[in-house]
Amino acid sequence: MRFLATCLIAIRALRRNKLRSVLTGLGIIIGVAAVIAIVSIGNGAKAQVEAQVASLGQNVISIFSGNFTTGGLRGGGGSAGTLSPEDAAAVAREVADVVAVSPEVRDRAQVLANGLNWNTSIIGEGPDYLSIRAWDLIEGGMFTDQDVRSVSKVCIIGKTIVDQLFPDGSPVGQTLRIRNIPFKVVGVLKGKGYNLFGQDQDDVVIVPYTSAMKRVSRRTNLNSILVQASSPDRMEKIQQDITDLLTQRRSGREPDFTVRNQLELAQAATATTKTMTMLLGIVAGVSLVVGGIGVMNIMLVSVTERTREIGIRLSIGAHDSDIRVQFLIEAMILSGIGGAIGVGLGIGISELFSYLNGWNTLIPVWSVLAGLGGSALIGVIFGYFPASKASRLDPIEALRFE
Repeated sequence: MRFLATCLIAIRALRRNKLRSVLTGLGIIIGVAAVIAIVSIGNGAKAQVEAQVASLGQNVISIFSGNFTTGGLRGGGGSAGTLSPEDAAAVAREVADVVAVSPEVRDRAQVLANGLNWNTSIIGEGPDYLSIRAWDLIEGGMFTDQDVRSVSKVCIIGKTIVDQLFPDGSPVGQTLRIRNIPFKVVGVLKGKGYNLFGQDQDDVVIVPYTSAMKRVSRRTNLNSILVQASSPDRMEKIQQDITDLLTQRRSGREPDFTVRNQLELAQAATATTKTMTMLLGIVAGVSLVVGGIGVMNIMLVSVTERTREIGIRLSIGAHDSDIRVQFLIEAMILSGIGGAIGVGLGIGISELFSYLNGWNTLIPVWSVLAGLGGSALIGVIFGYFPASKASRLDPIEALRFE
């Protein structure tokens, strides 16, 4: 009963100075709103990056050719073609828990069809490529192992190629010329849009890697090899096994390849987003602390203004703890209501940014709970000193205060 009466007294005290109470809570509102908005926008950006990484495939390990050391000369990835189809076959045959392998050859060329032409990426792949990339066909089918062995002139194409060269009908069964070599279109890929690096994934023509090597690029080595692991927790072990196998196949020569897994790519891609979210979150947290200092300042002013009132309450039987609780409750109400409004405002700001800029936003439950709990904690921490000061007032001196 005593606690309830103390709460009512605290609420009445806040209502007597409505404008001051609103202005005091404004610092908390802004701080909590900033925290919620920054966390939601940062998490949305991180989720978008992770989705783009996932669009590259599931449990993918990439082997890149090009590192070399010859005499005094050294080169990084892409400086020399050093991987062979035999390397890909060895990985598929000898590395445990590998479920799919696709040798890869990349090039660019002008393609022609229906009197139209377009410059695009020509990629040589194996039949497992679509499985590794988790990429579906909307029409036709994938070329087969027999097509790879026979160096067939067949291809599958992306949506951008369809839009540019086959605007009037189905491309399946039609002929596409690559460097004046006719290839039959056997399938059309489902649209994937732009990837993490800003490249249009649909602007592509995919042919058997043997056809790319012998008919289009006239080369004997691969650019890379794509490998799909059986599960994410096996990726590091498979990555090490691939490195050991390819090193062994080179008979002790300096490694001329680089092995990277999708988890490393995801971590690198989200590192910047995490850093920016953390830094902006710190700034928002500082603003929340500043709001708490504002609460403490106003509560100290309130103690000074109400010194005589405190003296009267103490002289008629109120305990020190009653006074302390009263001012703590006032501080917590200011912070709590400010926190609740700040949460709503933060959600509104993040949704507004999402609507105006097309950004993805993701509001985790923990951020809402942290906003509410943090604002209440701010009230307790920054309200304790004014409350303690009020409870220690001498009743006689307080009654004399003018």
